[in-house]
Amino acid sequence: MTTEQPKNPLHGVTLATMLDELVAHYGWEALGREIEIRCFTHDPSTASSLKFLRRTPWARERVESLYLYMKRRQG
Repeated sequence: MTTEQPKNPLHGVTLATMLDELVAHYGWEALGREIEIRCFTHDPSTASSLKFLRRTPWARERVESLYLYMKRRQG
């Protein structure tokens, strides 16, 4: 059973990829200002941020939203 999602812009994009692209685009400091979560503002690292985002749905939604916004702006 395949569940194709041709209209879902996040289909096939991992959380790690989203985070890496956001950090590359904004940097940790600006990312922490955009989404005020402690894992982005105090001693940030990809590993600790992924751990937090995977178990915190509201934070993951904010990251996904900012990622989609960034992709739309890059157009």
